[in-house]
Amino acid sequence: MKLLLLLALCVAVALAGTFKMPIQKKLPDGKTLSMRILTGKHMPAKFTNRLKKGSQPFIDYIDNFYLGNITIGTPPQPFTIVLDTGSSNLWVVDESCTDDICDGIDDPYFQPFHQKNKYHRKKSSTFKDDGTYFEIFYGSGSCWGYQVIDTLDFGGLEVQKQTFGAAQSIADVFGYQPVDGILGLGWPEISENGVVPPFQNLIPQLDSPLFTVWLDRHITPAEDQVGGQITWGAIDTDNCDAVLTYTPVTQEGYWQFAIDGFSINKYKNKRSGQAISDTGTSFLFGPENDVDQVVDASNAQYDFNTGLYTVACSDVKSVPSLKFTVNGKDLEVPATEYITDLELGGGQCALGLVVNYDTDYFDWLLGDSFIRSYCNIYDVGGKQIGFAKAHHKEV
Repeated sequence: MKLLLLLALCVAVALAGTFKMPIQKKLPDGKTLSMRILTGKHMPAKFTNRLKKGSQPFIDYIDNFYLGNITIGTPPQPFTIVLDTGSSNLWVVDESCTDDICDGIDDPYFQPFHQKNKYHRKKSSTFKDDGTYFEIFYGSGSCWGYQVIDTLDFGGLEVQKQTFGAAQSIADVFGYQPVDGILGLGWPEISENGVVPPFQNLIPQLDSPLFTVWLDRHITPAEDQVGGQITWGAIDTDNCDAVLTYTPVTQEGYWQFAIDGFSINKYKNKRSGQAISDTGTSFLFGPENDVDQVVDASNAQYDFNTGLYTVACSDVKSVPSLKFTVNGKDLEVPATEYITDLELGGGQCALGLVVNYDTDYFDWLLGDSFIRSYCNIYDVGGKQIGFAKAHHKEV
């Protein structure tokens, strides 16, 4: 049984003022995917009318985790953490958390089992107490505990006094996941308790105050292969085109920017809106009308067993591309990126779009389907985000 989560295990390598972290990934099968119902929201009736059956829940998948190997303390204590542009705090499981959840849950649907690494403050000579209570809420769960200060190591680059959360309680979902915590890569404005995020503390050691995310694409489901790379302090010129499209960050918090419109085939939505780039989300979340158009254009059918829209894998290349207009330029996401083989069976591939039911804050959440198409350059110093065509061998 493969992992529920689409995992990425990273090993950091220092290169002067820049360093790179290759990403390994694992893939889930359809049965394990269908167990991950997080939102409890139902499909709009118009999506199910043509199926001649009643509404079913639409599943919110956050299954692409990009995991980095870091160490904390002196001598170094190793941790495997989620690298998440959708949050801004670092936390790891603390030794004081004795619940089974904090040890990791061994479940046949969530393999392989991961015995969690815990932070032991008494074992670190550089530990300092902060004592501030913290609590962080994510879409899939929360954690709480108390803040501490210690040395943080990013693959050889060291932040000597990083404030982070030592979690005394974590949500069940984190217990199943083979991770020890989360490292947020968002802006300080959304950091709990005003803690300076790790990347901001790392900037003085880097050549440039930015990082690049490149995600590879494997047409056939693959395990333990390189799934991408995060480059700290530089633009990734090995895996990304030299031609860049930059646009300003419209609100410092999430990596949020303006889009001028969206189109697929003859459908064009020229209304301007807001989008967020999020490495912690697999699919694309968009306005209901736009997602409806994609469902129709792809002739996708709803699968009640998995809660996903599906397209015959053999038909993917005939499905039209999505186009997001950013700063006057069209960024095209081909069907081979937003329709993926998750081993659902029956020759069916998953349509990686979900309805965004709350467009008051943003219109599009652009997860890994978008980031696989375009390397995302998160430029803190320039307060902008850049996009460069990503290179892949299989597409």
